[in-house]
Amino acid sequence: MSRDMDHVLQNRRFAEDSRTNALLDNAEAVRSIAAAVEGTLGPKGLDTMLVSESGEVIVTNDGVTILEKMAIDHPAARMVAQIARAQQEEVGDGTTTATLLAATLVEEGAKQVARGVPVAKVIAGIRRGVQHALEAMQQLAHPIWDMKDDWLQGIAYTAGREQEDVTDLVMEAALMVGREKLLEKDFRLAEAVTAHPRVNSGVFSGLLVQGERLNLQVSNTKEIPRVLVLGGDLIPEPVETQSEAGFRKLEENRELLVSTIEKLAESVVDIIFVEGEVDPIAEDVLSTADLLVVSNMSKEDINRVAEHTGARVLKRTTLVKPIEELQEYFGMAELVEYEERLGCARIISGAGKPFATILVSASTEEVVKERERIAKDAAAAVQAAVRGGFLPGGGAAELALAREVEKHRDLVQGMEAFGVSAVAEALHRPMSQVVANAGFNPLEKVEEVKALQWKRQSSSLGVDCDRGVISDMVDMGVVDPLPVKYHALQAAGEVSTAILRIHTVVSMKRNDAI
Repeated sequence: MSRDMDHVLQNRRFAEDSRTNALLDNAEAVRSIAAAVEGTLGPKGLDTMLVSESGEVIVTNDGVTILEKMAIDHPAARMVAQIARAQQEEVGDGTTTATLLAATLVEEGAKQVARGVPVAKVIAGIRRGVQHALEAMQQLAHPIWDMKDDWLQGIAYTAGREQEDVTDLVMEAALMVGREKLLEKDFRLAEAVTAHPRVNSGVFSGLLVQGERLNLQVSNTKEIPRVLVLGGDLIPEPVETQSEAGFRKLEENRELLVSTIEKLAESVVDIIFVEGEVDPIAEDVLSTADLLVVSNMSKEDINRVAEHTGARVLKRTTLVKPIEELQEYFGMAELVEYEERLGCARIISGAGKPFATILVSASTEEVVKERERIAKDAAAAVQAAVRGGFLPGGGAAELALAREVEKHRDLVQGMEAFGVSAVAEALHRPMSQVVANAGFNPLEKVEEVKALQWKRQSSSLGVDCDRGVISDMVDMGVVDPLPVKYHALQAAGEVSTAILRIHTVVSMKRNDAI
C-alpha cells in the first residue's frame, strides 16, 4: 500500500510540476512579447526597426505594427499579440498599453501560482480586480462636449507623437465631420487618413477612394456631377456558353446591357463608380457619352461614396428601370476629380453625409507609412475621447486605479486576494515603463507619485518626462481617451486569464497523419 501511495504522490507531483512548467514557459514567452514593444511607450519612447528576409525595413513605434510584423512562434505569445489587433480594431490606439498590462498580469499570476496559490483562485481574483478597476475608471473620466475643447487638442497631440502638423490636420477633420458623425457606431475617423509621398498635406471635405479609371480620353474632372454607384460588375448577365444557344443568349444580354448604358448616357449622370469590372463594349459606350468611370473599387469605398454623395447603391439588374426612376438613386457632389498619380478619385462636398479626408505627406515611402500610422492613431484617439471622455495620461490614471484595487483587495476574503494583487501590480506598469523610457528610476519615481497621489487625493499626478518632477498630467495637457484605457485593461484581463488556465501544451497531429 505504501509503495502504491508513493507512486500516486509521485505522479501527482509530476503533474503539478508539468502544469507549473507550462505556466512558467507561457509567462516567459509573454514577457518576450512585452519586451519587444515596451521601449516605444511614452513621449520618450524610441522606435523599433523591423527587417524582413527580403530586406524590407520598417521603422516604427506603433505597437500593433511591431507585433504584426515580428516573427512569433510561441502560441501563448501569439495570444497576447492578438490583443494589439483587437485593440486596434476596437479603438485604434493603446495597443502597447494593452500588451504590457496583459504580460504583467500573466507574470504576476504565474508568481502567485508558483508560491502555491491555486490557479483558479488567482484567475477569479484577477477577474474581480479588473472589474473593480473598470468600474472605478469610468468614475474618473471627464466628458468632452465641445469639439473645440483644449483637451481634445491635447489628446490629438499626444497620440500624434507630438507632431503639430498631424495634430492640426486631425483636429480640422474632426471639426469638419462634426460630433454627431464621430458618435456613429460604424464611422472611423482613422479611415479618413491617406498618406502619399507626392501629395501636399491637408484636409478637405469629402472622400479619396481607390479605383481604376477606365476611359482615359474622358476628362478626369467633373463639376457638380450627378453620381451613379453600382455594386458588383457592369457586365452582361452571365449564361452557360458551351452551346450555340448559350452564345446567342450572351450576345443578347450584351446588347441589352449596351442599350441600358446608352439610356444612362442620355440621362443626367456624369460619373459612374463601379465596384467590380466593366465590360469592354460597355466601356466604349460610356466613353463615347463622355461619362467618367471608376471601377474595381472595394465594397467599403462603394458604400462610402454612396453615403457621401447621397446616392443609393444599385445592382446591374436595376438599370433596366425607366430613367425617371433611376434618377432617384443618383447622388451629387461639388466636384469629382480623378488623380492619376494616386490612383484615386477625389469627391468633394457630397450632397449626403459629411466626410473629411486627411492627406499626410512625407519624403519617402518608409517615412510616409509611419506618418500615416501616427495620423491614424491621433484620429482614433480624438474620436474615442469624443465618445467616452478622457483620463489623466502618463500612467497617472492607472496608478490611481491601482490604489483603488489595493483598497478593494483588503475587503476580499480568501486566496482570491492574491489575484486582485496581481491586477494592482499590473496597473503600476504603464507609468513605470513611461518613466524608465524617459531615463529615470521607475521604482523611485512611481513610489514618489503614489505617495503624493494618496496625500493629495489626486488621480492626475504623474511624472514630467522632460524634467523628472511630479506634475499634474491634466494641467500639462497629457490625457488619454477613456475607451482606449478601458478596452486595454478589459482585453488584458481576458487574455491573461485565458493563458493562466492553460496547464499543458500539446502538439496537434498533422492533417495527413493516420
